[in-house]
Amino acid sequence: MTSHVDTFARDHLPPSELQPEFLFELPSLQFPPHLNCAVELLDQRVVAGEGDRICLRAPGGLCWTYRDLLGHANRIANVLVHELGVVPGNRVLLRGPNSPMLAACWFAVIKAGAIAVATMPLLRAKELGQILDKGRVTHALCARALRGELDEAVATRPFVAHVRCFGDPSAGGLEAAMARQPDQFDNVATAADDTCVLAFTSGTTGLPKATMHFHRDIIAACRCWPPHVLRPQPDDVFIGSPPLAFTFGLGGLLLFPMSVGASTVLLEQVSPQQLLAAIREFRATILFTAPTSYRAMAEGARDSRISAPHGGSLVKCVSAGEVLPAATRALWKDATDIEIIDGIGATEMFHIFISADEAHARPGATGTVVPGYRARIVDEEDREVPTGTVGRLAVKGPTGCRYLDDSRQRNYVRDGWNYTGDAYYMDADGYFHYQSRLDDMIISAGYNIGAPEVEDALMLHPAVAECAVIGVPDQERGQIVKAFIVPRSGHEAGEQLVSELQDFVKRTIAPYKYPRAIEFRESLPRTETGKLQRFRLREAHSGR
Repeated sequence: MTSHVDTFARDHLPPSELQPEFLFELPSLQFPPHLNCAVELLDQRVVAGEGDRICLRAPGGLCWTYRDLLGHANRIANVLVHELGVVPGNRVLLRGPNSPMLAACWFAVIKAGAIAVATMPLLRAKELGQILDKGRVTHALCARALRGELDEAVATRPFVAHVRCFGDPSAGGLEAAMARQPDQFDNVATAADDTCVLAFTSGTTGLPKATMHFHRDIIAACRCWPPHVLRPQPDDVFIGSPPLAFTFGLGGLLLFPMSVGASTVLLEQVSPQQLLAAIREFRATILFTAPTSYRAMAEGARDSRISAPHGGSLVKCVSAGEVLPAATRALWKDATDIEIIDGIGATEMFHIFISADEAHARPGATGTVVPGYRARIVDEEDREVPTGTVGRLAVKGPTGCRYLDDSRQRNYVRDGWNYTGDAYYMDADGYFHYQSRLDDMIISAGYNIGAPEVEDALMLHPAVAECAVIGVPDQERGQIVKAFIVPRSGHEAGEQLVSELQDFVKRTIAPYKYPRAIEFRESLPRTETGKLQRFRLREAHSGR
C-alpha cells in the first residue's frame, strides 16, 4: 500500500526476521492503513477550528499560529513538488538551527510523502557526505548561513539534484519560490508504514547508522510517553536546547506540543544563559534539556526565580540524552522546587520508553516502563535475570529499530527485542537503574560521540602515529573525550601540540567531538593480533 514512487527506503528495510516485534496494545495505537503524520499533527488542528492558536515562537517577536505554519509548509511542499521535482519516497536533507522555517520545511517534506533527513548544524562536510551517501539524498533545504559545508559535500555527489536555501533574500532563495506558490497543497496519502524520517545516530564504528521511522511511529511516540508521563496541556509553552535533528528535540520541541495544540519556542542559540533568559521572556512552562544544562543553569534559575513555585512560569522539566546524576536532580530541585522528569530513549526507538513523572521520580532511577512498551533485563544468553541483577536492557513497543541497509541490525534486534546497549538493573518496584553503556559510545553533555570517529579525525594529522579515544567521567559533562596519542618522530609532545590537535579535530568533524583531554604515550595497549585494548586505557585512567 506504499505511496512511495521512489522505493529506496522500502527496498533497504531490514529483512522481516531481523525487525523487532511491534506492539499496538493501547487503544490509541490502532492505526488506519493510510496515515500522514504531518496531516495528523498540523492540518487536522486547523480543520478542528484551532488554526488561530499560537504554534511556534522565536526571538525577535516571531510568532506563528497553526494556520501560519500550515500555510508556510504548504507553500514549501508546492516548491518541492512543482519546482524541484520531489516525488514520494525521495530523501530531503534539512540543515539549519532550530527555527520556525526549519519546522515548516520538516512538515513540507512529510506532507509531500518524502523522507525528512534532519542534520545537526555543527556537522562538517565529511559527516554530511556520509549522510548523503547512506541515505542517497536527492534534495536539500538549508539555512543560507550553513550552506558552505553542505556545498562542499554536495560538490562530489551528483545524485543530490537540488539544494535550496531559506533565509536567502535573493531570487533563487526558498522564500522567493514560496511566494510563487499557493498556500494550499494536496497532501500525499501515505501508508502508515511508509518511512517518513531517517534519523542518524553515531555508532561505535564511527560510521553513521540511519534509523528508519514510519508515519505511525511518529504518532505512536506522541501517544505513549507524553499523555502518560508528561501530560502536557494546550496552554503549555515548550522550550529547550536539543536540535530538531535529534529525535529527543524533534519530539520534545515540535511533535509533542503540537499533538495537544500547545506552543513551542524554537531557539537558534541555546547556551544556559540564553535558555534561562528565553524561559523568562516567553513564560515557558515545559523545559527539555540535558543534565549538563540543568547543572549549569541551577544557580541562575534560583536567582531569577523562573519556576512556578517561586513565582515564575516553569512547571515541568524533562531530562534525557545522558544519565541524570542524583546530585543534579537534587541541585535543580533545591534551586526551583521542581522534580526533573527523567527518561531513557534511543534514536532507534524514536523517543523515551522508560521514565517517571515528577510525582513518582526516584533519585538514581530512570523510571518505569512507559505504557505501550515492555522492558526486561537479560544476561549474555538473553535470559531474564533476577531483580536487582545488572544485565542488558531489552525493550519492545509500537516503535523499534530498523537500520537502513546495515549489518548492525543483527546486533540491535534479536528475537523481536531491541537491545539498546545499556546496562541496567530493575528493582523490586519495577524501577530501572542505569549502570553504564555496553559499547564504546561516549555521552558528553547529551551528545553521542563514537570513539573511532574521533580517532579517525586525529589520524589525519601528520603528528599522530597512533591514537585511541575513550570517555572518562566528568562532573560537569557526564563524560569527556580523552585521546591517547603516540606522536610521530620529529613532533614534540606538549601543550602546543595539544592545542593544535584539538583545533584540528574541531575543523575536521563537529566541534563538540574534540578531545578535551589528551595524554601522550610511547605506545598503546594491543592484543597479539594488533587489536586496540581500550579497556586497559580505561583501567589506567580509573587507577589514576
